[in-house]
Amino acid sequence: MKAAVITFPGSNCDRDLIVGFENAGAEVVKVWHKETELPAGIDVVGVPGGFSYGDYLRCGAIASQSPIGRALVAFAQKGGYVIGICNGFQVLAEMRLLPGALMRNGGLKYISKPVPLVVTTTDSAFTEGYSAGQTITIPIAHHDGNYQIDPEGLKMLNDQDRVAFRYAQNPNGSVDDIAGVLSENRRVLGMMPHPERAVDATHGGTDGVALFRSILGRLVAA
Repeated sequence: MKAAVITFPGSNCDRDLIVGFENAGAEVVKVWHKETELPAGIDVVGVPGGFSYGDYLRCGAIASQSPIGRALVAFAQKGGYVIGICNGFQVLAEMRLLPGALMRNGGLKYISKPVPLVVTTTDSAFTEGYSAGQTITIPIAHHDGNYQIDPEGLKMLNDQDRVAFRYAQNPNGSVDDIAGVLSENRRVLGMMPHPERAVDATHGGTDGVALFRSILGRLVAA
């Protein structure tokens, strides 16, 4: 299977995301933000964490308008699999591929630490490798990870079982403890925690491995 990882000026987790995909068995292609098309044969696109364009205007706002952005939106709208992590989640929200917005952390401070997450749904290619209700430990590293959505949108997410992960102990003020959400077709995932930083035991844990194996397993089966 073939994965693409997009790099923007200020991305700093693109290499980690590449390693996460490669360790699961994917062939990975790096895509620079000034490209206007994704490579042929791509099965899944990863939008990494970092501080794209220095977080000017709003986190992810400028990256969402980058040359590769139109191709990414088209890929997602055609049913392609996309995962956006941390700043990547912010980018996907700015592209309106996912509902809601990422605001400044409730405590107004940057947070970097491992946190416990609850797997809220296994009905997605990204989460079916876990058990529903399972608690996993994944690092966070963000200043603007406070997920917010209006009451109607929150009801929609819950009614459609589109909350992928919740914080077991809310670190940033996110509404309903939400740490990750799915698109309506369940093929786009945005999450603030970093599963690509939890794929090597020597780095502190491997609870992110199942996510990458899960998406690659779904693609192989297809």
